[in-house]
Amino acid sequence: MADILRSEIVKEGLLYDSLRSGNVRCRLCERRCTISDGERGFCNTRMNIGGVLYTLTYGNLSALESRPIEIKPFFHFWPGSTAITFSTWSCNFTCPWCQNWHLSRRVPDPLKDKYTPPERVVKRAIKHGDQGTCVSFNEPLLLFEYSIDVFRLARLENLYNTYVSNGYMTLEALKLLKEAGLDALKIDVKGTEESYRRYNSASVDVVWRNAREAKNLGIHVEIVCLLVTGVSDDESTIEEIVERHLKEVGDEVPIHFTRYFPAYKYREPPTPIEVLEKAYMIAKNAGIKYPYIGNVPGHPFENTYCPECNELLIRRWGMYVVEFRIRNGKCPRCGTEIPVIYPNRKP
Repeated sequence: MADILRSEIVKEGLLYDSLRSGNVRCRLCERRCTISDGERGFCNTRMNIGGVLYTLTYGNLSALESRPIEIKPFFHFWPGSTAITFSTWSCNFTCPWCQNWHLSRRVPDPLKDKYTPPERVVKRAIKHGDQGTCVSFNEPLLLFEYSIDVFRLARLENLYNTYVSNGYMTLEALKLLKEAGLDALKIDVKGTEESYRRYNSASVDVVWRNAREAKNLGIHVEIVCLLVTGVSDDESTIEEIVERHLKEVGDEVPIHFTRYFPAYKYREPPTPIEVLEKAYMIAKNAGIKYPYIGNVPGHPFENTYCPECNELLIRRWGMYVVEFRIRNGKCPRCGTEIPVIYPNRKP
């Protein structure tokens, strides 16, 4: 244990309770793991060493690169901008179709992994001309303490801060992220309560609660549903997601229905494009003003249209903005206010 504690990527965690037994209870995600001395929690990134909970991922980065904000996807948050994007290892979910399994299924090793200081992330963003930061690729919550430090430094440089998450953090963690400078949160909704229980031993109610509370905190929220063949692509599941979306976050929060491709342990065929189109129309007809489909470059449903007059406002090709026609926050044709945060409207 002494060798592990000498590693720069091992740092005491911010959210945990010490128990009389020498165990600790983690309060980072809603699994709220009780961890015995010398053991790790469900996510494999937080460890009890002598009754103290440590993160094993502080500055332990698996990727660091500049990427378009649309690829996250954020469509209503600084369109056309780029964010320095970074990640670590492992996950607190167990999706068998994980698209980034080479990162999410790898356990961090404090004795071998390398340390990247928070200052280097912000300097890299400035060097690349990025407008913000994004914690992505694997579950960003597992970089919690580190991302808080990065966000505070980024704010000093007038950079925005974003998370691409499964949305399973505790409310304590969400509020601390907001206080540190979290501006936008993309949350993956993976289906119904049944599919959450079956594939992740988790509850969809937590995810929708956090989407609602993030919006109430003033964080920009977008919802993404990967329509996995045989899991979340049936009409009743889509209708349930749309109904919950309207109830919890309202009709102006964007919802993205994205195409699944076989990955990791799940080998069902890719989502048919007509299923994505049906999901789009279900959302639109139910009253969601800004539905999208994703992972189908060039499809007209990846564009932004005015919900009142159907004027084309933002034309996209995959991760790139090809045309931006919103003027002073409004549709140039009918004057409808469009809820998009863009460069001359800072978060």
